Amino acid sequence: MTLTFPSSSAAALRGGPALRWGVIGAGEIAGDFTDALHSLTDQRVVAIASRSQERADAFARRHGVERGHDDAAAMVASPDVDVVYVATPHTRHRPDALLAISAGKPVLIEKPMAVSTAEADEIAAAARAAGVFAAEALWTRYLPHMTVMAQLLADGAIGDVRLATAEVAWANDLTAPGRMTDPALGGGALLDIGVYAAWFTQFAGGHPVEVRASGTTRADGVDLEAAIVTRSDRGVLATAATSLLATSPGRGTISGSAGSLRTLENLVFPASFELATDEGTAVWSDPAVPTGRRGLAYEATAVAGFVAEGVTDSPLHSLADARSVLATIEAARAQLTVI
Repeated sequence: MTLTFPSSSAAALRGGPALRWGVIGAGEIAGDFTDALHSLTDQRVVAIASRSQERADAFARRHGVERGHDDAAAMVASPDVDVVYVATPHTRHRPDALLAISAGKPVLIEKPMAVSTAEADEIAAAARAAGVFAAEALWTRYLPHMTVMAQLLADGAIGDVRLATAEVAWANDLTAPGRMTDPALGGGALLDIGVYAAWFTQFAGGHPVEVRASGTTRADGVDLEAAIVTRSDRGVLATAATSLLATSPGRGTISGSAGSLRTLENLVFPASFELATDEGTAVWSDPAVPTGRRGLAYEATAVAGFVAEGVTDSPLHSLADARSVLATIEAARAQLTVI
């Protein structure tokens, strides 16, 4: 018998609702997001807000955005902005998300949604009270390969899931200035790249109810490396690892009673994966899927569809899912060794 794959349910990049986006933050991820939308979708970034007018105007010229603002409140209040993407450093996610919600605008918040579960709860409560869409921009969940993997899990293609593993690590220059090593900006491995590893194992097995961790953190609170072992509410065991001291292939594996799923490239980005069962092995791949961060386009078109449908919580990565990942990270950080 030949193994077969379900069709991807990723949102179509063109042809759906086209929204006008306002972006808060003019850094690298904001630029990649804007470029992906403009080159691959019908979505348009019409406004950018930054710390200074000069910086906002420079971003607008570079990425084909209509106008720049040095006042995020004025931007989100504009009737020409349908939805807001928060692309500021971690510690700004809460205030910037609340700013958009207070203006009644749907908001997509770059991961992590916040720097603590308390902040995540505040964002979720504000969104519910306002009746507007809010979600963490865990863009990997919206990529075609992840939608196919999700359907295979739902169909029981590998039986009962029992184990999941993920490792996402990139070596950083710890002496260089920047958000990755700045405690005031939520620096560290876990909140930035470790989110992906913790999320993948949660995606595979459910929300953790037990968390054990080992690793190191600096005295200023910037965590350098961590290995996390969890048991989920469905009894699935998982290991998630991250580091600023080494670079890993970024692979993820989900093992069940009747087979396994294994990403063949870095799980964060558009990737292929292998399905293995007693019937044999098969590889899912789609060369038509945009590579690298161009895949950010998928989360934007999905959000546009949710907003058009009046959905206020992402059915693919809910506010509860985002909070659970943060809870795992909080529990892990509390167990790291200070060096």
